[in-house]
Amino acid sequence: MGSPPKVGIGRFPSSDPQHGLLPFLLIFMVSAPFPSPSLEPQDFVPGVCEAQPVEAQAGMAGAGEQRAIERLLDANLDRAREGLRVIEDWCRFGLARPDLVSRTKDFRQRLGRCHQARYKLARHTATDPAAGMAHGAQAERQGAAAVVAANCGRVQEALRVLEEFGRALPGPLAGEAAAIRYGLYDLEVDVLRAAAGPGWRRELLQQCQLYLVTSPVANLEAVVAAALGAGVRLVQYRAKADAPAGDAPAGGPAITDQQRLADARALRELCARHGALFLVNDRLDLALAVDADGVHLGQDDLPPAIARSLLGPDRLIGRSTNRIEQLHQAVADGCDYVGVGPVNATPTKPGRDPVGLEYVRQAAAASPIPFFAIGGIDATTLDGALAAGASRVAVVRAITHAADPGAASAALLARLDQVRLDHPPAERPDQP
Repeated sequence: MGSPPKVGIGRFPSSDPQHGLLPFLLIFMVSAPFPSPSLEPQDFVPGVCEAQPVEAQAGMAGAGEQRAIERLLDANLDRAREGLRVIEDWCRFGLARPDLVSRTKDFRQRLGRCHQARYKLARHTATDPAAGMAHGAQAERQGAAAVVAANCGRVQEALRVLEEFGRALPGPLAGEAAAIRYGLYDLEVDVLRAAAGPGWRRELLQQCQLYLVTSPVANLEAVVAAALGAGVRLVQYRAKADAPAGDAPAGGPAITDQQRLADARALRELCARHGALFLVNDRLDLALAVDADGVHLGQDDLPPAIARSLLGPDRLIGRSTNRIEQLHQAVADGCDYVGVGPVNATPTKPGRDPVGLEYVRQAAAASPIPFFAIGGIDATTLDGALAAGASRVAVVRAITHAADPGAASAALLARLDQVRLDHPPAERPDQP
């Protein structure tokens, strides 16, 4: 038996003299797959992703290629929507996170509007050589986190296929696939972090050895992207009230809050894409506005207790300190980490006398929380801080003003990692 006949209904023009003035129906019987039972009435209504038939596009090589592309688009739209449903249901029933459910549902509905009837009509499972093909890795997934991660990857791969083959079509299919793919990168991180529980930020903080504190530069986003690409996983956005705008010379117009908000949003998205922590210096309002992972406070800023009441228990609070009494107070206030410095004179702290390496030694002997040596730390001064007992450092100009921020970040990370491997914390003579 062949495939069930496809029934189409057509109407001869009423003005055709051979058929008279009365229109009548003609039933076309052609051998083709029967329309999928998943088709719904709205599938036949033009939508936001409606495009001209593939064969009408320049460069397409006939009906065979047309049908192959339509089948390919159908398969990957199915794959992406099914994977998103798996993620959505875990966010709903496993995590009880309506915000994540809403984001996932939006992606799924947007793809649904692009799933045109002709793509579904091209489906023919019987002639698909890979139908039912499985891989042993599917049976190895243990736990919800592995299932979610696998389906995020599945959706991302399908979206890339839709993006590539959709470029030849008019309409927004390729653009929607690209936008959803980039949005899914952030969503995946948020879902996995939600599944890991409230302590994931502190666990990641413990692993961070290099802390990038930004300064206003013309190419700020590119600098941070290069550092993240090299492996930096902790970034603080710092733009003081009197700081010039990134593309303005010293003494030029000061940066505005609108620019700060735009910068912070862009850096927050970059950090999320790389699985990095993002903090804001001083400005608790800005940290909350961009959903930052925490805030860094100076000695003259809001008390940590006030910041904690606004941020909640799960986000990070850091504190600048320049003597051991301030470090002890930061610990008592519930801070998650401290900055220790400035170790050396630095233009980012004008008029501030450096505390030198002695305070680093004191912090190494007494601090129960992570501390970052800061102030004039670069490739030439790093070893001195490490010898004094620091295992983590914060830098500004060593990356933001480097000719190659990515290479500078990689070099600092390599040196920090070498010291960590040579002298694990339990074996270091200057550790308690």
